[in-house]
Amino acid sequence: MELVNVFDYEKLAQARMAPPLWDYYQGGSDDEVTMRECRAAFERIKLRPRVLVDVSAIDMHCEVLGTPVSMPLLIAPMASHCMAHPEGECATAQAAGRAGTLMIASTVATRTIEEIAQAASGPLWFQLYTYPSLKVAELLVRRAEDAGYRAIVLTVDLPRLGNREKDRRHNITIPPVPYQEANFVDVEKVGQAWVTLTWESLAWLRSITSLPVILKGILTGEDARLAIEHGVDGIVVTNHGGRQLDTAIPGIEALPEIIEAVAGRCEIYFDGGIRRGTDILKALALGARAVLIGRPVLWGLAVSGADGAFSVLELLRKELELAMALSGRPTLASIDRSLVKM
Repeated sequence: MELVNVFDYEKLAQARMAPPLWDYYQGGSDDEVTMRECRAAFERIKLRPRVLVDVSAIDMHCEVLGTPVSMPLLIAPMASHCMAHPEGECATAQAAGRAGTLMIASTVATRTIEEIAQAASGPLWFQLYTYPSLKVAELLVRRAEDAGYRAIVLTVDLPRLGNREKDRRHNITIPPVPYQEANFVDVEKVGQAWVTLTWESLAWLRSITSLPVILKGILTGEDARLAIEHGVDGIVVTNHGGRQLDTAIPGIEALPEIIEAVAGRCEIYFDGGIRRGTDILKALALGARAVLIGRPVLWGLAVSGADGAFSVLELLRKELELAMALSGRPTLASIDRSLVKM
């Protein structure tokens, strides 16, 4: 059977994964209200297409922090890709490079910073948790620099782990046994389980790296303005896929407020609930420079490794291209707020 959309990959991936591992990928916090709203919020936004526009050629190329990519679709940082496929993050990096886009590798990956870089043929950013100590976090940043990663994406919405009840019912650890946090093998974990971060922590991060710094997990204009005051290079608008604070605002509804607060002073990316090309189009129309795709990449990985992850990216690319054409928006520059009605 031909897999014609990401939901087809979702069904097949579920059939191929053990239920506890599937629930780890798919689950949210508490009653999963926010996780469901990530999708429902997109459905409430309507498109206002224009006609009689020359859409014979569609151009989706763009730059993120000066790095050219073939489309405004990046791979979000996610833990434990080896649960989906033995090659794990290395296969995902191969898919990203083949698609001409960028992957953000997670601190809690099941392949090391260096292994992912060796497998990659495209650009990489590194997502940072300050876990289990600032000393260890600094080592991770320096390893990422040495391996050629181009930016640090600091996750700021996880002062504590959200109440993920599916994981508790399955007694799931992070990562689940027998998988391991590859970046911490032979690293002495001395310190707190989670290091408390404040706005002053950004000065520490700036002091240990010259790479661009992106904050992932902003949902309010107030925090976006503070991020600008602290000199960040980018913001990822996200509610962590509904895995942290339940009933938090859907990211796509928070996006306009953050775009207004930032007023072009840094790049804004969106993450959360992207499943269709029209979702990408709506996020771009509301001001995002690019979007991050999460769970569907893991579905593709579970189905057929790097080929599956690449196929998911290509499905979304084709859907975005079609959505742009049908909306009368042949270039990214032609996509603006007038395209959507909220």
